[in-house]
Amino acid sequence: KGDLQYYVSVASYNEFIYEYNYMGRAVYEQELLLTNAQKKNIANELNDILLSDRKFYTYKFIDRNCTTMVADIIAANIQGGISEETSDKGKTNREIIYSYLDNHFYENLGINLMFGYKTDKISDKLFLPQELLEGVANTKINGQPLAKPPVTVNQGADVQAPFSFWNSFYSFAIAVAILMLLSRYALIRHTIMAFTGLVGVFFCFVGFYSYHSEILLNYNALLINPLYLVLTVTLMFNLKSASRITTYLLFGCMAIYIILMLNKPHLFIVLPLIVLYAVLLLRGLRRVSMAK
Repeated sequence: KGDLQYYVSVASYNEFIYEYNYMGRAVYEQELLLTNAQKKNIANELNDILLSDRKFYTYKFIDRNCTTMVADIIAANIQGGISEETSDKGKTNREIIYSYLDNHFYENLGINLMFGYKTDKISDKLFLPQELLEGVANTKINGQPLAKPPVTVNQGADVQAPFSFWNSFYSFAIAVAILMLLSRYALIRHTIMAFTGLVGVFFCFVGFYSYHSEILLNYNALLINPLYLVLTVTLMFNLKSASRITTYLLFGCMAIYIILMLNKPHLFIVLPLIVLYAVLLLRGLRRVSMAK
């Protein structure tokens, strides 16, 4: 829904390091080269937050999270703000997130189908820890660096997920190929189209329920389309004219979708779905043409 409440809490440095070490997570330290006045202002700001309702905030995946909150406090207390010169500069939010999901195929597929137009805009926030580290490292104030070079406090375990056939493009492509073969049977074909239509309805209307702006204007609904519900009904009741019109509309939506996807990072992973739905539509159209 997008109304998840986060809050600021306090822990000792040793507790923090122990927790990250236990979880196998890396810790990099950047010592900020601030004046005593800047340090005092930041300390006072943090204390004020902790002792008031300001410690609670509504989490937003890109716009307000535990990285952006830190960046905002630092930026408010230095001249000129934090540099946006990072390795992700010029990339869209979707491209940045996509790059972190190697060997997590189904998570990647689900996230990219769920995300809408906003995530295809060029990123204008340091919303990931690595971006904040790079931004701080590249920030200079009056020609002087904001921070000393990063120091590795805890190396951490290898966070790269191992390859798994069951969570890969290959298992997905095989599953889709099996569905294409089974779609020769009307019951299977209608079931796939009905399920697709229901998911399409969800994509179109979830924005009325959710506060997450990332899922608004979801053009993936052009592929996973609510019109498949209409097509299912027209085919089941042998409404030939309505079936043809709906099929052509779906082909048109698919063509628009492919054009929109030409510069998107997730085009490759949705190709099996494009092929599957093209086969379903062609088989449905053939069935209509053969019906008396």
